[in-house]
Amino acid sequence: MSQLETPLFTGLLKHMKKNPVQFHIPGHKKGAGMDPEFRAFIGDNALAIDLINISPLDDLHHPKGMIKRAQELAAEAFGADYTFFSVQGTSGAIMTMVMSVAGPGDKIIVPRNVHKSVMSAIVFSGATPIFIHPEIDKELGISHGITPQAVEKALRQHPDAKGVLVINPTYFGIAGDLKKIVDIAHSYNVPVLVDEAHGVHIHFHEDLPLSAMQAGADMAATSVHKLGGSLTQSSILNVREGLVSAKHVQAVLSMLTTTSTSYLLLASLDVARKQLATKGRELIDKAIRLADWTRRQINEIPYLYCVGEEILGTEATYDYDPTKLIISVKELGLTGHDVEQWLREMHNIEVELSDLYNILCIITPGDTEREAGLLVEALRRLSKQFSHQAEKGVKPKVLLPDIPALALTPRDAFYAETEVVPFHESAGRIIAEFVMVYPPGIPIFIPGEIITEENLKYIETNLAAGLPVQGPEDDTLQTLRVIKEYKPIR
Repeated sequence: MSQLETPLFTGLLKHMKKNPVQFHIPGHKKGAGMDPEFRAFIGDNALAIDLINISPLDDLHHPKGMIKRAQELAAEAFGADYTFFSVQGTSGAIMTMVMSVAGPGDKIIVPRNVHKSVMSAIVFSGATPIFIHPEIDKELGISHGITPQAVEKALRQHPDAKGVLVINPTYFGIAGDLKKIVDIAHSYNVPVLVDEAHGVHIHFHEDLPLSAMQAGADMAATSVHKLGGSLTQSSILNVREGLVSAKHVQAVLSMLTTTSTSYLLLASLDVARKQLATKGRELIDKAIRLADWTRRQINEIPYLYCVGEEILGTEATYDYDPTKLIISVKELGLTGHDVEQWLREMHNIEVELSDLYNILCIITPGDTEREAGLLVEALRRLSKQFSHQAEKGVKPKVLLPDIPALALTPRDAFYAETEVVPFHESAGRIIAEFVMVYPPGIPIFIPGEIITEENLKYIETNLAAGLPVQGPEDDTLQTLRVIKEYKPIR
């Protein structure tokens, strides 16, 4: 095989050139049946390969032709035994990993700061989560990864766990010692599942954290669309056989995948793999250099701090991705959300995310010195405009949510008989729904946890800062859904 091949994209182009008469879906028939304005905007080329799994184009659910070859090329590029394409995003791939190893009543070891897709899969599977507390950075107000020691302790206490899930790297680009975690888990014969949503590029450059497959992990859900150049919603699931069965993983993924798979998304995965495999190191090297320059410039701006390699040195901060710019704004007396809005309104700049204390900006091969310069100049103006607040000498206290106690399994809580209570009267009750700040989508509460006053205050703080608290049925957060309690009969 040659990594210069694009069997899926090339096959679609060949089919398009034949210009067959289509008596199959999609109903827009190469755009002819579509709204003319949208057709003109999207373009006929894209619409001509927006096709369905007819025989010449293979079938993602049972690949035997061009999709099979494209997935084999991806497996070779990522050092996996098998790679499966996902048109359900990385969320679908993460849910597949969890549901491939854990069923009703099975234990699975997970960090508490996992993405909501992990907890959704735990609800669906009926598994019991064994939570590991992530390391907390009290200066930045963010969670890092889990440590090998914490994994060892969890496995000693729960050697019957069916899997260990690790985030590598975190949304903020911080990585733990994944190789050591894998070695520990494998000594217990337990597979390691990696949420690699923010790490597709790390496999292709030696100065970035070790990738899941390089570390010997058993499965990795990897967002090609986030940082690898494919279209939004397209991801891959890398599998190493041994402790998991690739056939079983494929069957679970198929259960969670639409039968109307998007060939636009699939083709974008094919060409993104080609670019990463053949030009990835060169492109990522350029992005790293640009990010390092941007970081140095930001750190010369008063009252702003952009995290660098000085964060390293603990088991939870074993390595980091320098293309992620974590910019602490708390010394300006502003929240990250304040800064996100200011950048949007004053400079037409959009950031990846904001929280109470930081903004996160990502540098990719799609960026140039022009965009980096615009960000730096905007931040200089921000510092100048709000320096009077910083000079008051009041630094905000970093507030972090507690990890509540789990009283019921998430599945039991989700499907239990429930009632709605006022938000301010819910402390002490068992919650039956998710509450999270998205992005990054890490739950403050998951079904089955006991609501605490501290976390209610944390939710209110995020709401007051304008941050997007999501999950509850009541999107005003005046009420929460909790497990129904029956009063004793007297």
